[in-house]
Amino acid sequence: MERVILHCDLNSFYASVELLDHPELKDAPVAVCGDPESRHGIILAKNEGAKAFGVKTAETIWQARKKCPGLVLLPAHHEKYHRYSRLVNDVYERYTDLVEPFSIDESWLDVTGSLHLFRTDGKGLADRLRREVREALGLTISVGVSFNKIFAKMGSDYKKPDATTVITRENFQALLWPLPVDALIFVGAAAARTLSGYGIRTIGDLARFDRAALITILGKQGAVLHDYAVGTECAPVIPAGELPPPKSVGNGLTFPKNLLGWEELGAGVALLSDEVAARLRRLDMKCGTVQITVRDPAFHDISRQKGLEIPTYLAREITGAALELLRQSWNPRSPVRALTVTAQNLLPAGEAVEQLDLLSPQSAPRREKVERLERAVDGIRGKYGKDAILSARLKKPPSP
Repeated sequence: MERVILHCDLNSFYASVELLDHPELKDAPVAVCGDPESRHGIILAKNEGAKAFGVKTAETIWQARKKCPGLVLLPAHHEKYHRYSRLVNDVYERYTDLVEPFSIDESWLDVTGSLHLFRTDGKGLADRLRREVREALGLTISVGVSFNKIFAKMGSDYKKPDATTVITRENFQALLWPLPVDALIFVGAAAARTLSGYGIRTIGDLARFDRAALITILGKQGAVLHDYAVGTECAPVIPAGELPPPKSVGNGLTFPKNLLGWEELGAGVALLSDEVAARLRRLDMKCGTVQITVRDPAFHDISRQKGLEIPTYLAREITGAALELLRQSWNPRSPVRALTVTAQNLLPAGEAVEQLDLLSPQSAPRREKVERLERAVDGIRGKYGKDAILSARLKKPPSP
């Protein structure tokens, strides 16, 4: 039986949730942002009105306002986004028990086994879901319908907002192959540049390229991308409760302006480490290794990692390890285009037992106190927004 997979993507999710409390701004250009007074005040999300002015995610607030002087800025409330994400997935689960979240605002649904219960086809069910989410929660979704997960995801991206796109075995070449190769999921900027050197500029070029040659060029990823392009990908939809735990948690950012000097580099590392630590705490996991990846303006990358004496989910310890790696491997006079901080060697927090330091017997209680403090900060940020409490490290990191 041909599978029927839906990919549901909430439109302008953060901005749409904020506008539920500000209906008077429905027709205004709106963006959700970090601290407007901080160098790290960046655009986290924007609505269709802001998109029309060219406002982009991850650019600074001043850049966005230069494009759109009338841009309305709203603070982020991450607890609300997680709550609405759960509510939307509850709607999906009325139609199938095979719901796999891909991110906070995206999910795959395998409706192959339940479609007959609703006496409709994939498109009909997608339209029904769109209507139900809109009426019940005031949010809109775009839905891709296809025979595999990758094409369903590309279908939800194909037309926005509040649209259904059906991609079949008969039409996928006409719809998808003319698109630029970086429109294919998991083809990043570096892979696109490499493929361009071989004349591969569209998804169709990739599909027609020799699969064995792609493996030579990109390794195993070459085979994966070729399967995606020709429609032979067949991974199952795995419900959230059955997904394996993550092997790593990372956070990276390409900065609108190159970072230079220890103050800016330290602030960037602290910003990324703070989010990595918060995600680890949400997963109730600790890391035994910290890795940094640094990219310069010429797109040259270096990666360094170090093991930790004690597994942690504390922002200050992840920041400290990342800064130590950076100071050992980078000249602060060299500009940095992008940074990534990754927590590796993860294990459940309950299994991460601290060895008692005989020279400092108070270390374990002190660590527990700091852990309770950072979890309390998580709660405040969840209720009042990510920028409700900022560490001093995010404002001005210590100089080496």
